[in-house]
Amino acid sequence: MRPTTVLSTRALAALIAFGSALLPFNLPAQTNPSPQATPRYEYRQQHDPDGIGKFYLGREIAQVMGHEGADWLERPEREAEENSALLMASLKVKPGDAVADIGAGTGYYTRRLAKLVGPQGIVYGEDIQPEMLVLLTKNLAQSGLTNFRPVLGTITDPKLPRAAVDMILLVDVYHEFDHPYEMTAAMVDALKPGGRLIFVEFRGEDPKVAIKPVHKMTVAQVRKEMAIFPLVWVETLDNLPLQHIIVFRKPGGLQ
Repeated sequence: MRPTTVLSTRALAALIAFGSALLPFNLPAQTNPSPQATPRYEYRQQHDPDGIGKFYLGREIAQVMGHEGADWLERPEREAEENSALLMASLKVKPGDAVADIGAGTGYYTRRLAKLVGPQGIVYGEDIQPEMLVLLTKNLAQSGLTNFRPVLGTITDPKLPRAAVDMILLVDVYHEFDHPYEMTAAMVDALKPGGRLIFVEFRGEDPKVAIKPVHKMTVAQVRKEMAIFPLVWVETLDNLPLQHIIVFRKPGGLQ
């Protein structure tokens, strides 16, 4: 999920201990659009205490969840609460696909994706917290999985290879992006033609979803924020207990 970008000596040593072949790697710089002449973000002193006071297209950006809360990502009741198995089936991932889990945290979904893509596929588990990548690497290694790469991103760039990814998954993380425009531009750049960008967000339209308001998103807001990019909305699925699955596709490629 998203805050410090400083790679501590302890975290680096831990990553090396789990195998240097799995370390984050250097990739070509992404090509992001030039900054607009007018400010892209708005800052307000009056704002939700769970937000950061920075607004994008009318939406306040939420505070991030730090690595100190990693245990919450692996809570035993998560499958029942979110129906993770149904989400995985809904993604339509194929063996051999290259996929990315953005804001991967402890790798809860990274390891599920790794099983879906199989030994011929690859999963990029991206996070900007080195401490999360240490946990992700440990958890996937303990599961016997090797078809993954932990990737240390930044708050503006997930550091994915260009035009190389079939699907990018964002589970309850996009609303925390400090720079959503720049991150989306970089993710679109990383998608293959025909590749999919999939948002899983707690339903902002539903007051019965007991999540803090800035940590939920409406379908309308997600589509509004994606409308400025070269993406086509494909579908919105509401088959999960609490979350939307909102699917976009980059034009081109085989449909």
